[in-house]
Amino acid sequence: MTPRESSRRLAVLDALRAAPSPLGVAEAARRLGVHPNTVRFHLDSLVAEGLVERRTERSPGPGRPRTVYTARPGMDRGGTRDYRLLARVLLSRWAAADPAEARAEAMETGRAWGGYLVDPPPPFERPTAERSVAALLALLDELGFAPTAEEEPTPGAPPRRIRLRHCPFLELAEEHGRLVCPLHLGLMQGALARLDAPLTATGLEPFAEPDSCVAHLAGATAA
Repeated sequence: MTPRESSRRLAVLDALRAAPSPLGVAEAARRLGVHPNTVRFHLDSLVAEGLVERRTERSPGPGRPRTVYTARPGMDRGGTRDYRLLARVLLSRWAAADPAEARAEAMETGRAWGGYLVDPPPPFERPTAERSVAALLALLDELGFAPTAEEEPTPGAPPRRIRLRHCPFLELAEEHGRLVCPLHLGLMQGALARLDAPLTATGLEPFAEPDSCVAHLAGATAA
């Protein structure tokens, strides 16, 4: 949608909100000084977006029922979002705490969410390292980390390193790495614990390579 179309659609919505009663296409077009087809196009889009309600009214006299439109109550959901700013606000409050305490809380939060984001194995299924790593990779991929498990020199051995080629929170990690990176490590630990995996994440090297971070895995009992 072009800026002009966006502006016109907002004008149509504002006209409906300002009207004391529902408007038909022709009425809205007269108020805005544009062609009815233009108004009808934007009204259809606003209805599809859930911002406008369309219904028919009985005609007071002979003739077909009239189609009218009203704006749905509620905030405008078509505006801009700035979730990064919200994350920065929350992280800055966390960062003001004692560093060791903040890191511990970040990891614990990550563990809680990691356990929430994966499904536990079926009853009586014995988790294996291979299945657990595959499930962890699927979760990390879904979250946008672009993970790759590095092959071990010993045939059949589970991977001990996972390379993360993308960080979905890169700018936040650059600014608050001592909180964001432990949270990521905790997330992996929580997921593996929920999977009852025989291994866990023991460390995360932020920006270990120019193009990636590296997560380390080890047997759960050894860790």
